[in-house]
Amino acid sequence: MSCGPEADFARSCVPSITSSGHRATLLTDDGVRIEAARTPRNPLPEALSAPSSGPFPAPATDLAIVLAHGFTGSLERPALRRAAAALSQHADVITFSFRGHGGSGGRSTVGDREIHDLTAAVRWARSLGHRRIATVGFSMGGSVVLRQAALHGRRRAGGGWGEHGERTDASPDVVVAVSAPARWYYRGTASMRRLHWAVTRPTGRLVSRVGLRTRVHPEDWDPVPLSPTEAVPLITPTPLLLVHGDRDPYFPLDHPRMLMAAADPATTALWIEPGFGHAENAAGPELLRRIGAWAVARAA
Repeated sequence: MSCGPEADFARSCVPSITSSGHRATLLTDDGVRIEAARTPRNPLPEALSAPSSGPFPAPATDLAIVLAHGFTGSLERPALRRAAAALSQHADVITFSFRGHGGSGGRSTVGDREIHDLTAAVRWARSLGHRRIATVGFSMGGSVVLRQAALHGRRRAGGGWGEHGERTDASPDVVVAVSAPARWYYRGTASMRRLHWAVTRPTGRLVSRVGLRTRVHPEDWDPVPLSPTEAVPLITPTPLLLVHGDRDPYFPLDHPRMLMAAADPATTALWIEPGFGHAENAAGPELLRRIGAWAVARAA
């Protein structure tokens, strides 16, 4: 598989691990090998003839949707595969396993260094010929897409586009964060207290590795990364969608509301979904199709 002539693409890709061209191993900027896969666009028959101005736009041939899973997920997990299948009705879908998850190398830093993994996946999508990229993240992946867009998006904290006033190959065109936290170290729910035990205690990390097939880095964050609430103002003018369920057992509704309050209202939408639980495990086909339609419309 060729990853294109550009140096950035060559830096983040290594040869495909299958003959089909749909699987690849990506090399991150900090030297971690990440497994990735491409799900080709597979629109429903009625979508092929749908007017682009309708509620469900016609599928986009130059758009790729890059999915960032939640903690303990991977590209082989059924929930992420279902999400990829639903979103492939709108565009090609790139899935990957964060470091420490699935067949990827390294160990999970629970949202910190994972921005390098997402950046490698975005660059791979660009190398496949996609001019527009939508990043869609769930839970931990939701925090990652927010930070990655803030650091690699159209406008950086210092002003301008990219490092030299232009967009980069890692810049997303649309960002969607589903079930994302607003702040770090939250322990206000039983689910989050269990998660903190699983990542901060030696016994918890053993359970994560053996029972959840997730390898967690034992060191604390140093420095503490930019929080999601600090990241969202830096994403504008890139369109941003925040999706959260009113039955989320991990992060209550003050999290999406904090994110929305910090974001640019001119470029950000907030969907509070009745009856929706948490992340990709709870996301049904109808919600995923609406997310895909929103991404296609905003990327146009």
